[in-house]
Amino acid sequence: MSIALHTAELAKRYGSTWALRHCSLAIPEGRVAALVGPNGAGKTTLLQLAVGISQPTHGRVEVFGWSPHEQPLLVLSRVGFVAQDHPLYKGFTVSEMLRLGRKLNPRWDDQIAVERLDRIEIPLSQRVGKLSGGQQAQVALALALAKRPELLLLDEPVAALDPLARVEFLQSLMDAVAAGGLTVLLSSHILADLERVCDYLVILSSARVRLAGDIEQLIAEHHLLTGPRERAGRMAAETQVIQERHSERQSTLLVANERNVSDPAWLVEHPSLEEIVLAYLGQPAQLPSTNSPRLEVAS
Repeated sequence: MSIALHTAELAKRYGSTWALRHCSLAIPEGRVAALVGPNGAGKTTLLQLAVGISQPTHGRVEVFGWSPHEQPLLVLSRVGFVAQDHPLYKGFTVSEMLRLGRKLNPRWDDQIAVERLDRIEIPLSQRVGKLSGGQQAQVALALALAKRPELLLLDEPVAALDPLARVEFLQSLMDAVAAGGLTVLLSSHILADLERVCDYLVILSSARVRLAGDIEQLIAEHHLLTGPRERAGRMAAETQVIQERHSERQSTLLVANERNVSDPAWLVEHPSLEEIVLAYLGQPAQLPSTNSPRLEVAS
């Protein structure tokens, strides 16, 4: 299995504040990975380190085996990056933005951008500043894809878009993925969007990686247990409890456990992706570590 993005004990500190700590993960090539976490969790920091905008305080980040900071020429031509605020030159026409991209990127494919923008009816003669937020996001995506990247990093690209514009943007993204040869790391707060397009999950919280792995496998490895409260303590001693809720007589536990629960007193279900994400985000800063290669929980 080839790895598109690899980090080892990656950390970034601004003054006395750690924006990212002990970040170790490996995103395989060809996956569409969701990067999830609250504001301030380190999502933007991770993406900036991956593209070489920022330099690590500690640890290492590699894109296809190369360091963005030490070997930028080998990395930057292979990476597309769309920031949350879609930083485009507002006074340029769309055509002028494409011309700039053509001059700056050796692997540039003008046809990719022109056909994509024509399909969604964005005129090349229009000034960027006159476009809607959704149209500007589509232009930024077209520019990133015209680089013919092998890794596409998207930092909250749909955060300010209305529902229709979000759907159009994500459909354009999936069209690009379907064409093959593209790995995506998509940061977003909108879990429904991520569940629709992503097959890999990375949860960041309190500047640390809490969970990372194939979404289907993660769902299979977690169980939602409902049973008598007097047995909750015993169950907690036998497995890793991520979240627990109790009423007077009943307990509901979300547990990380590859084995099926055999106790007939417990109703066993697989949780949804949203339930898993919210459970991990609701945990305090420290979680016990696990030896599972897919459950990269910070110690």
